[in-house]
Amino acid sequence: MRSVTTTDFFTHCCKNRRNGPAGVHWLLFCAAVLSLCLWGGLLAPPATAAQAANAEVGELRLERAEDGLYLGANLQFDLPDLAEDALYKGIPMFFVADAQVLRDRWYWSDRLVAETTRYFRLSYQPLTRRWRLNISAVPFTNSGLGVVLGQNFDSYDEAMASIQRFSRWKIAERDVIEADAVHTVNFRFRLDMSQLPRPFQIGAVGRSGWNLLVSRSQRLGAEPAR
Repeated sequence: MRSVTTTDFFTHCCKNRRNGPAGVHWLLFCAAVLSLCLWGGLLAPPATAAQAANAEVGELRLERAEDGLYLGANLQFDLPDLAEDALYKGIPMFFVADAQVLRDRWYWSDRLVAETTRYFRLSYQPLTRRWRLNISAVPFTNSGLGVVLGQNFDSYDEAMASIQRFSRWKIAERDVIEADAVHTVNFRFRLDMSQLPRPFQIGAVGRSGWNLLVSRSQRLGAEPAR
């Protein structure tokens, strides 16, 4: 029964592609990804998919500075088994962190004064057994528009520790943070399925084994009167 479903999925993925060398290459790509999914168990049934356990923001720190507001955080989570398996098979994983700063208003809904996003791309090179982490302020599909920082790691644990640690991330300019007002900071970190190859996006829809989302909100009080 799995073969019937898989055939439909493969046909949907590859139909409407033009003939010729480009079309042949796309068909070969689809076949390779489909084979990897089946034999590697990346599209396992939901009943056997594992969720990220005890995912949380262990600590969230807010720091006012002369040039703006900075955020520090330590995340605590285990990457879902399906995502980890995909990494070891050479398929990059993408993550997104975003922070919102809202000014509290008693007479109306809170006002959004700042919002920023950070993008992560983690990949594994089986030949060298090295891990590569890239960080960008824009999605990696548009990475040419901004600066991309890269780091190499010898182990999976080192790479994940770097992803889970946020140190002095500037989330707002100084002039948008009112000294005498209370603000709320909403922080969120998630696994981004939208940047994976299309077959994986389709196969992962609704499957708990791909779920990873941690979030936390914290109040930033008014500055003490001087």
